[in-house]
Amino acid sequence: MRNEDRQRTFETLLAAHSRIVLKVAAVYARGVEDRKDLGQEIFLQLWRSFGSYDPARPFSTWMYRVALNVGLSHARRQRERTQSLDASLIDTLGGGAAIEEPDERLHALSDAIEVLEPLDRALMLLYLEELPYADIAAVLGISDTNVGTRIARLKQRLRRNLTGEASQRRRKVWNSTN
Repeated sequence: MRNEDRQRTFETLLAAHSRIVLKVAAVYARGVEDRKDLGQEIFLQLWRSFGSYDPARPFSTWMYRVALNVGLSHARRQRERTQSLDASLIDTLGGGAAIEEPDERLHALSDAIEVLEPLDRALMLLYLEELPYADIAAVLGISDTNVGTRIARLKQRLRRNLTGEASQRRRKVWNSTN
């Protein structure tokens, strides 16, 4: 395939599936600028890896695999760089605008997913995208059975964490009114 044809094919496929990059960047990067940087890193790696794409397979599955690998690498680098900040230092840092969630339950779910290990975050992202277990397994390089088992365990853990937070909020409201 000529370079121009290759580039045109890549751009067409990328345009059709670009939301994948945005979703993965949102899962693995905190701030707006960090998300933009991670998105650019994912796009670059997709282009570099495009030669390994097999057109006989779904592009979205291949794209998720590349994007999640970049996201996981990013998360590892961030964890290595992270240093605990003194509370007084945190107050001096300028913060970005908060993202408004339409529903507090979505915010709680997002917070609960954010604290998961990077691979578990990837698994939940793909599950919430309603990908079949076989596609999730192909993207993450694990068996279909392992996908089902891990999702069941993650759902239980998230349910436990979310119901625990909800009952704590109810107790705070109850205690503050009495």
